[in-house]
Amino acid sequence: MGHTEADLAQVLHTGPFHLALRAALAVRGLPLQRVQHHLAHRGITVGVTSLSYWQQGARRPQRPESLRAVRALEDVLELPGNSLIRLLDVGEGSAQRDVERPASRSYRSLVEASGAVEQLLADLESPTDGGLHTVGHHERVRIGAGRELVGRDSQHVVRAHRDGIDRYLAIHHGDPGCDPARVEVSALENCRTGRVRWHRETGVLVAELLFDARLRAGETYLFGYGFEDGTGGPSGEYVRGFSFAGGQYVLQVRFDEGALPVRCRRFAQATTGASRGARTNLTLSGRHRTVHMVEQGVRPGILGIDWDWD
Repeated sequence: MGHTEADLAQVLHTGPFHLALRAALAVRGLPLQRVQHHLAHRGITVGVTSLSYWQQGARRPQRPESLRAVRALEDVLELPGNSLIRLLDVGEGSAQRDVERPASRSYRSLVEASGAVEQLLADLESPTDGGLHTVGHHERVRIGAGRELVGRDSQHVVRAHRDGIDRYLAIHHGDPGCDPARVEVSALENCRTGRVRWHRETGVLVAELLFDARLRAGETYLFGYGFEDGTGGPSGEYVRGFSFAGGQYVLQVRFDEGALPVRCRRFAQATTGASRGARTNLTLSGRHRTVHMVEQGVRPGILGIDWDWD
């Protein structure tokens, strides 16, 4: 659907940032390569992949050099001064907007983690979308007796949308205090572990999972993998970000019988910086000590389950 100047003015007022940037690019008719070229002329280096992530809402500019790029984008795209930068919740007043977030993960920590993920993906030479779409993803998370994230495992079904895809990059973001150097990656089914990179300050780890076959466009592939953690502090939520629309996502959280939360809720967010909408209470199964959520048709954004200990 085409964007008009009126659409652009509206989304610059309401946000979120990624939709405003996407609308501005569409209205001005500038491909990302040309935008990158204009920024380079202003002495600012930013990758096409980063620009693509920003307009999809998969990453948010947060580092000083990224914020410089956003201010330059306002000039390149002929937008009013501060019209994009103000949508990023940086500077004064951002602390007040953090009240929607559980104490375990601040808005700032998530944004910093997004920057670390972007860095690690670039180091592993990942294309913007990895060439894969998710058909189904069942994720099981285990919370231990010390209220810590013990580990998680995934059974994942993907479909290639171009030829030659032979790997998937799995991202693990530990809770505050996590030591990613001690997190163990397991290739459980139809894959093997390749390169592993981490960022200690944010507790982020990216693992390359190599498929047993090279896929052709349209082919599906089922594989399983897991992360053993247990290095972080008390966990208050589990969050999964989606850069692209996909198929079914199932999240199951299992608690140790010696550490059961008093309530659990499902939530969704449009982007990292957006406030969470109405939460849905989830019933803890007494027999299996688990809660779960099912999303039939995933849209770009964030899904998760959070819980209160007392």
